[in-house]
Amino acid sequence: MIDVMTQPVDIGSYKNFVSPEFFETLLSTGDKLKGLRVCQINATGSGGGVAEILRTLIPLMRSVGLIADWYVLPPDEEFFRITKTIHNLLQGKEGTLSDGELNYYLTHNERTALKLKGKVSQFDLMVVHDPQPLPLLSFLGRLPLSLWVCHLDTSFPNIDMEKNLVPFIKLYDGVVFSHENYVFEGLDSGMVSIVPPAIDPLSSKNMPMSLSMARGIVRGLGINPRHPLISQASRFDPWKDPWGVIEAYRIAKKEIPELQLALLGVLSASDDPEAAEVLRSVEQYAGDDPDIHLFSDPRVIRDREVNAFQRASQVIVQKSIREGFGLSVAEAMWKRKPVVGGNCGGIVRQIRDGKNGFLVDSPQECADRIIALLKDRKLALRIGRAAKKSVVESYLTPRLLMDYLVLFAQLVDTKGLVPVANRGKRGFELGGGELLATP
Repeated sequence: MIDVMTQPVDIGSYKNFVSPEFFETLLSTGDKLKGLRVCQINATGSGGGVAEILRTLIPLMRSVGLIADWYVLPPDEEFFRITKTIHNLLQGKEGTLSDGELNYYLTHNERTALKLKGKVSQFDLMVVHDPQPLPLLSFLGRLPLSLWVCHLDTSFPNIDMEKNLVPFIKLYDGVVFSHENYVFEGLDSGMVSIVPPAIDPLSSKNMPMSLSMARGIVRGLGINPRHPLISQASRFDPWKDPWGVIEAYRIAKKEIPELQLALLGVLSASDDPEAAEVLRSVEQYAGDDPDIHLFSDPRVIRDREVNAFQRASQVIVQKSIREGFGLSVAEAMWKRKPVVGGNCGGIVRQIRDGKNGFLVDSPQECADRIIALLKDRKLALRIGRAAKKSVVESYLTPRLLMDYLVLFAQLVDTKGLVPVANRGKRGFELGGGELLATP
């Protein structure tokens, strides 16, 4: 296991994003869990929405009194190839995992569990994210409290893959999905919680930036700031439908000849070996159109540049076919940008069609909405204002932190755990005095 380091974050920095009552409740909930030792485990420490969420959530948990650690799986090219297949199957792709692939998936988790076993006594609660480390629990023996979090759009999962994973999921004390429609068949409703993700308003991707600065940044990357710009910021993935975005752009360009398109999908997530292949396909589909700009180099496109593109664009597109949540949607809405999103999963949770954004099912519908927003400034402003309001109300980090603290408290209460009272000791123990994490 690899320990991921994070920068300290003060919960007080987020006080102005919530009501005084909410902030006080947040602090008091954290105080009740003070000393709880939480271990978060996912596939990778950089690239992708899960790593982005944990980079803020871990230090915030520490700020309210929890003892939080973050570990990622040891890198393995074949393992990540297989888990990307699992990812695709869970989001509805046809096919099966071979016996050899399933065995490799389980063996890698077993090896990882052996490295983790010596640390188990340091945890009260282990939170495991997504399918990659899901089987860890089956190889660890007696454990602290455990929670599995699924960030995928599993509204129409491959049934065979679902059946393979449900037995591992049932080993956990609780399961989190980001949408009610994602819950797997066969899970006890009492163990399931719905917790949508959220964005960090203080991250470099979301912090305030003047329009003039944003335009200057995108100008330096080949964009003409005097011409209309639409953009999609998401990894190069078949489920994000970059080809459909290009098709919509081409339809819209017939009405708006100066239209430009930027696709930002940096190749930085080590658990996504498919991205480079998708990028090559998109490059071929884009052809030599000088107004289509593809960005994939993480040395060029960082959070600051994503922030600039989202602010300099007149319309943001997220034309996904499957989407667990779509952090890029909330990011754009936070910046008062009108978003045209795919009519699926987590995007539907965020966008109320015609109220704070638009939902579409085809490139033609996507193009029609782009044209309407570019030609009707009042419509774009109205949608953008409503979009910002909805993010403020529901999709900022303090709400996500509170949801997890409440869920942790429920798990602790269910097991009858109490804080360790002896001076010099930290963590929680069973009411009878038996340490929960004892092997």
